[in-house]
Amino acid sequence: MLVSYEWLQHYIEIDDITPEEIAEKMTRSGIEIDFIHNRNNGATNIVVGYVKAIEQHPDADKLNVCQVDIGEEEPVQIVCGAPNVDAGQYVAVAKVGARLPGNVKIKKAKLRGQLSQGMICSLQELGIEGKLVPKRYAEGIYVFSEDAAVNPGDDVLTIMALNDQVLELDLTANRSDCMHMIGVAYELAALYDRPVKLPKAKVREIKEMAEEHMSVQVDHAKDTPFYQALVIKNVQVGPSPAWLQNRLMAAGIRPISNVVDVTNYVLLEYGQPLHAFDFHALGTGEIHVRRAYNDESFTTLDGIERTLSEEQLVITNGKEPVALAGVMGGLDSEVTDSTTTIVLEAASFAPALVRKSSKLMNLRSDASARFEKGVNESRIGEAARRAAYLIQDLAGGQVLNGDVTVDHRLKKETTISLNLEQMNHRLGTGLTISEVANIMGRLQLPCEKVDHDLVVTIPERRKDLVIKQDLYEEVARIHGYDNIPSTLPIGTTTQGKRSPKQLVRSQIRSVLSAAGLADVISYSLTSPAKATRFVEDVYRPIRIDKPMSEERSVMRTSLLPHLYDIAAHNRNHRNQDLFIYELGSVFLTTEERLTVLPREEERVAGLISGTYLNHMWQGEKKQSDFFLLKGMVEQLFASLGLTADVTFKQTEQADFHPGRTATILLKGEPIGIIGQVHPALEDEWHLDESYAFELTIEPLFNQANQMVLYQGVPKFPSIGRDIALVVDQHIPVADLTTVIEEAGGSLLKQVNLFDLYEGEHLEDGKKSVAFSLTYRHNERTLTDEEVQEQHEQVLQALTDTYQATLRS
Repeated sequence: MLVSYEWLQHYIEIDDITPEEIAEKMTRSGIEIDFIHNRNNGATNIVVGYVKAIEQHPDADKLNVCQVDIGEEEPVQIVCGAPNVDAGQYVAVAKVGARLPGNVKIKKAKLRGQLSQGMICSLQELGIEGKLVPKRYAEGIYVFSEDAAVNPGDDVLTIMALNDQVLELDLTANRSDCMHMIGVAYELAALYDRPVKLPKAKVREIKEMAEEHMSVQVDHAKDTPFYQALVIKNVQVGPSPAWLQNRLMAAGIRPISNVVDVTNYVLLEYGQPLHAFDFHALGTGEIHVRRAYNDESFTTLDGIERTLSEEQLVITNGKEPVALAGVMGGLDSEVTDSTTTIVLEAASFAPALVRKSSKLMNLRSDASARFEKGVNESRIGEAARRAAYLIQDLAGGQVLNGDVTVDHRLKKETTISLNLEQMNHRLGTGLTISEVANIMGRLQLPCEKVDHDLVVTIPERRKDLVIKQDLYEEVARIHGYDNIPSTLPIGTTTQGKRSPKQLVRSQIRSVLSAAGLADVISYSLTSPAKATRFVEDVYRPIRIDKPMSEERSVMRTSLLPHLYDIAAHNRNHRNQDLFIYELGSVFLTTEERLTVLPREEERVAGLISGTYLNHMWQGEKKQSDFFLLKGMVEQLFASLGLTADVTFKQTEQADFHPGRTATILLKGEPIGIIGQVHPALEDEWHLDESYAFELTIEPLFNQANQMVLYQGVPKFPSIGRDIALVVDQHIPVADLTTVIEEAGGSLLKQVNLFDLYEGEHLEDGKKSVAFSLTYRHNERTLTDEEVQEQHEQVLQALTDTYQATLRS
């Protein structure tokens, strides 16, 4: 909503308040002012000039040499190329030394050898947008009308109100009462405690009755609660006076003709959309408001033929549509220069119906924007009379006696009971009932005291006031939010902290990021092929109703395919060293058609590929491999206190390398997978050698032990023993480690694998595994005999369990 400061002064006295102060006050009270536009755009020294004589430029067919009186001793010569310039016109002249919008400075110049001492200006050159310029001035200079009381030398910026400032209001959907000038005046009246002056709307009617020429029929009262038609004859359609055009342009509306401009003017003034029909173009003396027929055609004012449906409301002449109700009029019944009698429509249409009609036609207008939010039904007639008054005054129209009205409005009075104690408690104020009553008076909300409450009557213009809390807000903003005292909260306070699940998520991110993996985020949607490929057969893909594409048509069932996509994208962009992870959700169901919500399962997945370590100076280079990724995952479990509960078991799974894949077990239950990506999948995705893992983290929430236990530095020395064992190739090192730890008892503190050998000098099907064992007693120094005894038990356990032999 654009609000002209100059225009606003006609409804409330604000001469002593600057636009900047108004903007600050309104913004603090809840209606944000986005911007203050200066209409002159930096223009200076623009005066009225009278073109005394004109002759064609001797060396240019499209230029004229004009002698212009600008109120100085002698006329000045100005070369002008506008096609509509002529002698006897009053025009806007930028004198030598003047500045135009865009910081254009006017200087003396010679155009094709002729001296030019200034510039005759168009409206565009004065800073008015081209879309707002009246059509007859769109391609030429601006000419003051014959009835304009101007003289050579008068200041154009003052005459055309271009020194005005325009406030741009950013209204929320509930404040439709400020979508017009009078509504903004009411708002300022409440803020500054000043009276509102309503415009003149008293019409002089002739004896001839309107109902003798017109009849109105409304099919559905809910669709059209109120419809009124006024008939005005002997109208002389022509340009609007300058003051009316200037106000419309300041509000962002292009002037057309006096009749049409009046309807737009009243729309901005009262917030009530009006429409003027050419009475004779209607073809009948009948207005019939009904639902459109399916596939009924109709041409709107913009010249576009539109196909209607029964969801839309139309105004007809009893036979065919002449307007799309609440949105736009029809081309065949528009007011033209030849119009002499008009039918002025003022109505109320169902907001939802107007919104639907506007959306179906992809056609939004100033009228539909106001009807959608609901108009002030109590002032529809007043707005119509105001328009009739202006048409009578500006176009010489004669208003026929009476009006033709169909009224189905529900006349009910809305009241809200406001309890002072509850309001003060909610706002933190200590206002008295007389202070609150004064605020209601400033808002022009009638009220009376009933017992200990204040009963407030809500006028039709304030549709946003529905419950008592709405009145609390009105009191707070008019009293001033800055005037509400600050108080500390009362009650028990608790220290905020993260939940156990948040702590686990944070720990996962911290460990993986510290290991060099980058956090990525991918879509929760995927393709049906990927959704079924990377999940167990019992699960079914969950299809969404309106997918953006087939590639994003189902909910994902695994994080891995998106990591493969990200890796492929990076490889294509020559980023071949890739270390990434994602923490997100997958969505699982066993149903073909959903009857209950799917299970949302949180998971973490990671992928590494390329060179992990590259120290060029030391000549050290390390490629990613299975054990590097396994070490990262083990570090994750260690940070959660789960090292002793997690084991890795070799397995085979589709899309993973058959010999380099393991199931991750937590207390014997599988929670994820880790391994090398299958070479066939690497070729399919165009990946280098890659390794990936995926974990379900719900079990980690339940099992994680984040308590940190500190252990002192050992006081007593340790004793080390190394053993090299020959065992069957199929025996996992992890199983050997478990046997060693169990047999070593409390004295065995650490077991480390330091060698693995297969090949020459070993039997077929055998491998050599070497471990370093560390023994220590926490309270004394161990003897060699004690260590040897315990070490013998370890060797015996390995022999008994896996038939291990010492390598000679």
